[in-house]
Amino acid sequence: MRRHFQFPCSGEQLSGTVDEAISPVGLLIVSGGNEVRAGAFGGQAQLAAKIAASGFPVMRFDRRGVGDSTGENGGYRTSGPDIAAALEAFRAEASGLSRVVAFGNCDAATALALRSGAGCAGLIMANPWTFSDNEVSDALPPPAAIRSRYVSKLCDPKEWGRLLRGNVDLGKLTRGLKGAVASESAPSSLAEEIAQSLSKFDGEVQILLAARDRTAQAFSAAWPKDDPRISALADADHAFSSDAARAWLFDAILGALHEQARQLDMR
Repeated sequence: MRRHFQFPCSGEQLSGTVDEAISPVGLLIVSGGNEVRAGAFGGQAQLAAKIAASGFPVMRFDRRGVGDSTGENGGYRTSGPDIAAALEAFRAEASGLSRVVAFGNCDAATALALRSGAGCAGLIMANPWTFSDNEVSDALPPPAAIRSRYVSKLCDPKEWGRLLRGNVDLGKLTRGLKGAVASESAPSSLAEEIAQSLSKFDGEVQILLAARDRTAQAFSAAWPKDDPRISALADADHAFSSDAARAWLFDAILGALHEQARQLDMR
């Protein structure tokens, strides 16, 4: 059963939904960017329903200035009060809730990390945003990602046929080749800020990366490659929109919720 409600935040009214279930462990979905709580193509609403059907309550909400919520959208750096208000509302709406795992994609993942978990027991961060505020959002992907892409194209006979038929934008190809041979840049200041904030969080953390996504590629270039918290799916886009990617994301989130429930049972 899904309930719609409103709750206060810094003098404004935020809109949220709770998909009900009986577990004392719940999932808080934090939207990224200007996405309404339904998420890309309704994916977050479908995810919430499926998680709730598996026994865990789920809350989604629109931060200030987004969707049905009032106020001004100040971006992910100002969303701390929104997340705190949502967590408080979730605890009030889902009786018996003891632990909350938060899930965020893109700048929502970054917002959660910068707040050292924001009071949650666990974090699931998908494709964290690591572009510094002064970087251009349409910059080329990291050189390693460009090289990987061109290697796959060179192994594809269809791509050679496109080139021979003149169906390839040579200007774009030239820019891509220049990007491929460029040296890797130093980690962004935002990536360092995320790392410092996460070091203050003692809960469970998972970092999920969609390998086809430029935001995930930028994160990979700025983050230690040997971090055991990272899992990546090769054929996934930013919104995890394919059936296989949705199933992979669901399994990762459900596993984190079950782990929190197991820890509660051991107490």
